[in-house]
Amino acid sequence: MTLNSTDATYMARAIRLAERGLYTSMPNPRVGCVLVLNDEIIGEGWHEVAGQPHAEINALAAAGGSAQGATAYVSLEPCSHTGKTGPCCEALVKAGIARVVYGTEDPNPEVSGFGLMHLRNAGVEVSGPLMDDEARALNPGFNRRMERDLPLVRVKSAMSLDGRTAMASGESKWITTPHARADVQQYRARSCAIVSGIDTVLKDNASLTVRPAELNIEAAEAAAAKQPLRVILDSKLRLPMNSELVGIHSPILLVHADADESSLKERPDHVELLSLPGPDGRIDLRKLLRELAGRECNEVLVEAGATLSGSFLKKGLLDELVVYMAPKLMGSDARPLFNLPLQSMAAQLPLFISDVRAVGQDWRITARPDFDG
Repeated sequence: MTLNSTDATYMARAIRLAERGLYTSMPNPRVGCVLVLNDEIIGEGWHEVAGQPHAEINALAAAGGSAQGATAYVSLEPCSHTGKTGPCCEALVKAGIARVVYGTEDPNPEVSGFGLMHLRNAGVEVSGPLMDDEARALNPGFNRRMERDLPLVRVKSAMSLDGRTAMASGESKWITTPHARADVQQYRARSCAIVSGIDTVLKDNASLTVRPAELNIEAAEAAAAKQPLRVILDSKLRLPMNSELVGIHSPILLVHADADESSLKERPDHVELLSLPGPDGRIDLRKLLRELAGRECNEVLVEAGATLSGSFLKKGLLDELVVYMAPKLMGSDARPLFNLPLQSMAAQLPLFISDVRAVGQDWRITARPDFDG
C-alpha cells in the first residue's frame, strides 16, 4: 500500500509519544506506537522505562483486545528478540494486526530487518520507512552506539559574549542566569553519563546530578528520570571521599591513568575505580568512550573546563556542542572556551550551527563539528 498523508499524521503522533521517554527509556531507544482501526485511534503507547513493556505492548494493552485488523504505526522497527521482554513483532502478529507502518529500521545489527521480516512472513503488510529522519532523531545516542560502538558525546559550556568561561583565577560562578542553568538539566537527564575533570569538580564543588523539579515535565516522568553515571577523570586520584559529590549515593566512576589505588581503599561502594592509561600517560578518552558504550551509555554529557573539552574536540570525539552565551564581557585575561592552540586560519575548526535560541537573558547555541567544512 502506498504511504499517504494520513499515514504521516499517525506516524507524527507515534514520534511525539516516543519523545515522552526522553529521560526514562535509556539504555533502550525511545519508541512510540499508535494503533488505528477504521480511521480511529484505538490504542497508543510509548516505551516508558527500560525493562518494562515496549511501546507496542503498551498500545495493545490500551486497545483492550480490539486490535484485530488494525494498523500499527511504530517509530522504530518492532523488535524480534527476547530480552527483558518478549519480541514485539510476535505480539503484533498474535493480536491480529493487519498492517505495520514503521518510521525507521532498528540500527542494532542483531535486530535490523528481522522484525520486519517476521511480520511479512506472518502475512502482515509492512510499509516504510516513513519520516525516517525524524524517527532516527529520537535516538541519536542509541543509533551511534549500535552503529559505531561509541556513545554520542555532547559538550556543554557557558561563556561570555567574548568567548570566556572563567576568570584567570578560575572563578566562574555564575556566567549565565538561573534560566540557563535550569535548561542544562534536560541535557543531564537525557544522558546516561556525565563526564567531568577533577579540577572542575574541586573548583565548583559540583554534584553532577539531575534535579527533576527543574525538568518542567509531568511528575511521573520526573520521578522515573534516572541519575546518570558520574564519570570523573582524576589521573592522580585527588577526589576527596568526603566531598559533596561522593556524599550523594549514586554511582561514580573514578577514572585514572594507572595511579596507586591503595590510597582509596576506604572508598564507598558507589565509587568504582577504573584505570585507562593512554600512550601519553594520560587517560585514554577513546577507551573511556568504548567503556561507556559497553555499559550501554547512549548519550554522554561532558561538563568540563577548556582543557578536557578541548581534548575531546582535538581527538575527534565530540559530536555536539551546546554553548550558553551570556550578554556580558569578561575580558582578555579570562579563560577561553577551549584550550585549543591554533596557529593559522587554515587550522581553524568549522562548526555547523543547528539551533540558536534565547534562554532567559542568555542564548543557547547548538552546533556540531563540520569536518567537511
